[in-house]
Amino acid sequence: TLRLRASTHHALREGHGLGAALWYGRSDGFFTNEATGRRCDREESGGARIKYQYRGERGLRIDNTASVSLLAQGGYPYASALTGSIAYDDPCSYDRLFVSDGLTVRYDGAACSVASVTSYQYTHDDMRLDQDFLPLPYFTLRQDTRQHAVTQEVVVRSRAAEGDGYGWLCGLFGFYSRSEMQAPVLFKERGIEELILRNANAHDPEYVFSWLEPTLALDSRFRTPDAGLALYHESNYRTGRWHFTLGVRLDCEHVRLHYDSRTASRYRAVRRSDGMTLDLPLEATLRGTLRQSFAQVLPKAAVRFELGRGSDLYASVSKGYKAGGYNTQMFSDILQRELMERMGAPGGAAYDIDRVMTYRPEKSWNYELGGHVTAAAGAVRGDFALFRIDCRDQQLTVFPDGTTTGRMMTNAGRTRSLGGEASVTARIWRRLDLTLAYGYTRAVFRRYDDGRCDYRGKRIPYAPEHTASAHMAWSIPTGIGWLGDVVLAAGARGVGPIRWNEQNTLTQPFYVLLDASVRLEHPHYTLDLRGDNLCGTHYDTFHFVSMGNAFLQRGRPRTFRIALNIHL
Repeated sequence: TLRLRASTHHALREGHGLGAALWYGRSDGFFTNEATGRRCDREESGGARIKYQYRGERGLRIDNTASVSLLAQGGYPYASALTGSIAYDDPCSYDRLFVSDGLTVRYDGAACSVASVTSYQYTHDDMRLDQDFLPLPYFTLRQDTRQHAVTQEVVVRSRAAEGDGYGWLCGLFGFYSRSEMQAPVLFKERGIEELILRNANAHDPEYVFSWLEPTLALDSRFRTPDAGLALYHESNYRTGRWHFTLGVRLDCEHVRLHYDSRTASRYRAVRRSDGMTLDLPLEATLRGTLRQSFAQVLPKAAVRFELGRGSDLYASVSKGYKAGGYNTQMFSDILQRELMERMGAPGGAAYDIDRVMTYRPEKSWNYELGGHVTAAAGAVRGDFALFRIDCRDQQLTVFPDGTTTGRMMTNAGRTRSLGGEASVTARIWRRLDLTLAYGYTRAVFRRYDDGRCDYRGKRIPYAPEHTASAHMAWSIPTGIGWLGDVVLAAGARGVGPIRWNEQNTLTQPFYVLLDASVRLEHPHYTLDLRGDNLCGTHYDTFHFVSMGNAFLQRGRPRTFRIALNIHL
């Protein structure tokens, strides 16, 4: 793995500055696809950024940042949960072009400041998947997406007053995005035979079916215009050691999905009784538009009490919200079932497009109590927080039963997350620093019945129960001018257990990753020698299901690196 980066900053003239950066990276990957004998997670990336700043004498500030980046990845290190091997025969890759520009204009007046933030983003994603992730010719997916997005935000806030008093801010935020996606699924020989013909032949007593073409293309095209507007206000009041905050936000969003899915092929039907043969066309088309509108009022309140010397206590309550959306990956399954119905074969339970393709907004109430502590003249600093999140219609990624090819987002009824986290940083001896952190989360379903199982009391997938870390760094002055300081560091990070499914039958146990480094620090350079996952711990970072087969994404193995930064 190689990473290169260069950046420069210049003052052009009084009040004007310009910065630029270039970067490039590549990696031959960590994991081998046993079906091809090649590394499957190779990567190459690069980009550039340029930033202009203006600082006027009368309170005017202007910042503009433009960037472009390119990414080309192989994919994906998905191992069978049954065999533990990564083996698939069709190419997988992910390519991305990202272009963005952001302009911030701010004016600080005597009574208030006004800031305008404008941004534009263009993204072109091209993903290719061997969607069965097996060394067999089932089916592939290519998902090509182009998206344009524009945002505009205006914030007006009162100038901060010293001592006690009242402060406020008001804001207006709007966005518009438009994405166009082509997502054809290509069924190959094994996929046609086992996912379509086997079911058709098993349920038709009169005919035997066969396919007249080597592949079957299920073509899907989507256009998704999305627009939203938000208006918000926050008031702050300070008296003595007390700080009070009240805020409210009104969010409105409208999103549409224009879909056009179609397929055309030919199949042969041979009558069992007399051998009469019919060559028949087979076509299916799904076209339409889905619409969703969301509006939500989001209040929040917080209070903070200063204990003195950098310590305080706080409490807050707020309402959270995440807009709904569409399950575009399910259209290939809907089209496949439509084909089977037209052949006279049962394709399973019929999909309700409006229900399967959409998922509702997620809403939550968030409660937090915590504080910050500073002791021993700043040598010891700590933070702690206790939280509770009550969520309705939580958005979850699920994988339908059977030989389906897609995944979908659905809404759980109610969930609750309780937990806490704490961290402390201390200088325990001269230049020897120690940092400890721990977090615990109990995230469970309070009400979630999908019609097949009742998951009440089960842990929510992908939410780690424990997170812990310890890090120690010792800075040693060498007294040699050209060498600088030597920094010795070591640490450990633990995560888990993580449940991968709603039934909690698949779990990533708690695991610990160890790291260590030796760094030379000098005003003009730093040289860092580092090792990660030094014990070579085997762990997984993601789980999913395709065609009823479970797969896991492997975590990175033991790695070593050397990094050199030069400051001219």
